Amino acid sequence: MFQHILVPLDGSLRAESALSIAARLAHAANGSITLLWAITLQQEFTWQTVDSIRMQEAFDADWVQATTYLSSLAASDALAGVKTYTQVCSGQPAQMILDAAGSPAFDCPPVDLIVMCSRGYTGFKRWVLGSVAQKIERSSPVPVLVLRDGGSVPSCSYPDPARPLHTVTAAVALDGSSLAEAALFPTAQLVAALAAPAQGSLHLIHVVQRPGVDAVLSGREHLDSLQRDKAMEEATTYLCELADNLQASVAGDLNIAVTWSVAVSSDVADALIEVAEKGRVNAGTCIYGGCDILALTTHGRGGLPRWVLGSITERILGDTRLPMFIVRAHKREVKGGEAEESMKTAREAVEMESQVSLL
Repeated sequence: MFQHILVPLDGSLRAESALSIAARLAHAANGSITLLWAITLQQEFTWQTVDSIRMQEAFDADWVQATTYLSSLAASDALAGVKTYTQVCSGQPAQMILDAAGSPAFDCPPVDLIVMCSRGYTGFKRWVLGSVAQKIERSSPVPVLVLRDGGSVPSCSYPDPARPLHTVTAAVALDGSSLAEAALFPTAQLVAALAAPAQGSLHLIHVVQRPGVDAVLSGREHLDSLQRDKAMEEATTYLCELADNLQASVAGDLNIAVTWSVAVSSDVADALIEVAEKGRVNAGTCIYGGCDILALTTHGRGGLPRWVLGSITERILGDTRLPMFIVRAHKREVKGGEAEESMKTAREAVEMESQVSLL
């Protein structure tokens, strides 16, 4: 589980919407939270008209305001029972957040999750969380949960009273690569914590690309259709094996169910959003009412057989209304324990079947 959570704030109620979900995650893991405010130079002081005294006074006032504000939040009912640290720093917000995630303050535990809203203040005295979120998801050394402005916040095991039998469900985008699979175990942990004491759900999604306009115009539509059918078969086998192995290895310990589906589309980003938000699939399990979170890595495998997760993350970040859970995958990504073994087994099974089909 996530033991120490970083929550960037800018003084807005929108940014504070991250507190409820961060508190729930901290309670589930008996963990702690750091509230961070990055003070930036006010834009009304330009280099031509800078007055060092006025500038210092404004900076000092901001520092006092930020310190008082974070202290009041740390003592609020929203964070009752959660060990909470506060940190005020000065500099570019995105870099300050990344620095805090990589090297937390000396009295804070290491950060293993960032929870932030995608929008904040847009005035001169505040930094804009929307643009900062994109920079964070590209470079964060730890997973990032980005909440949508005005979107749903799965802060309890039954977030929607209209769906009393629905628990927290996260859709995980997969392209068949081990780098994409790096999101599986962190997402399973996230869902288990948010759904507790109920059972959470992990839904695996693979998108098979439909022949595009170029294929129709060039007369390759029939060939591409055959390739699509083969890709559908391979994706189904892959997801079945992966879901079974995850269910047998980690799902029981984390109290989650594992389902899967395949979508066919010429646009991967649109297909992922359609499945996650509305449950529209071409094969596999249909998710009634859609999912609560869309999870993916920022990098996948390139080349014609795969769609590259890294290239679509920012587009989905701008288009979906769902919270996004973003895991930055590394080439030497190593997953823990049985989860890694189960995923390796699933990949080997798919590769073996593909080799047989070519004989």
